[in-house]
Amino acid sequence: MKPFILIFYLFLISSYYKAQFLDTLHEVFKNKSSIDVRLESRNSFINNQLISVTGIRLGIAYQRKLRIGGGISWMKSNYATNFYTQNETGKIDTITKYLKFTYLCYYIDFVFYKTKRWQLSVPIQAGTGFAWFQKAKPFNLYSGDKKSFLFLYEPGITAQFKIFKWLGLGTDIAYRFTLKNNKKIGEKLNSPTYSFKILILFDQIFYEIFPKSRITKKLGPAVW
Repeated sequence: MKPFILIFYLFLISSYYKAQFLDTLHEVFKNKSSIDVRLESRNSFINNQLISVTGIRLGIAYQRKLRIGGGISWMKSNYATNFYTQNETGKIDTITKYLKFTYLCYYIDFVFYKTKRWQLSVPIQAGTGFAWFQKAKPFNLYSGDKKSFLFLYEPGITAQFKIFKWLGLGTDIAYRFTLKNNKKIGEKLNSPTYSFKILILFDQIFYEIFPKSRITKKLGPAVW
């Protein structure tokens, strides 16, 4: 029952701020843009087992109110599943395989509340990729195992606290929905996701160190 409560909560948040997003979107694009580069690690569950998904993000941020971009993510953990096959003698052999997946992601993150140190945003992420079972533990996209197409959609909410102009802490909560052509794999991947982050804003560090550079004059200065 808990996942449905989370889904309903995220739906209400997304619907409530949809009008605000549309009203301010035009004004946001009038402001300066900067590069958004992130390394991410998200935690979720498969059959009550904790797993980790790692990713790289690259995009554009507008006045730190809107971020748009893409990236790639892959399953970092080893989730084992037993498969049973009948051998030539008629006996049942047990084969252990590890679930893996990877996908290209596309994200948009809209900030609906911002003060000097606090920030709340609604991130929406979608992705397309593949999932499969392989015999070896290390991630291997070219293992030769049969792959299933995967489509993911992850709405959520994010909170951030800035300690300095260039350093902060953050957390996000979301729910991962999957559409797939392999029912067994897809059912495993539907799950709440969460992460805790240490935010290092490299562009703000640059603006602080080089306040008179051409880049800082064009895109800066460092701001809260």
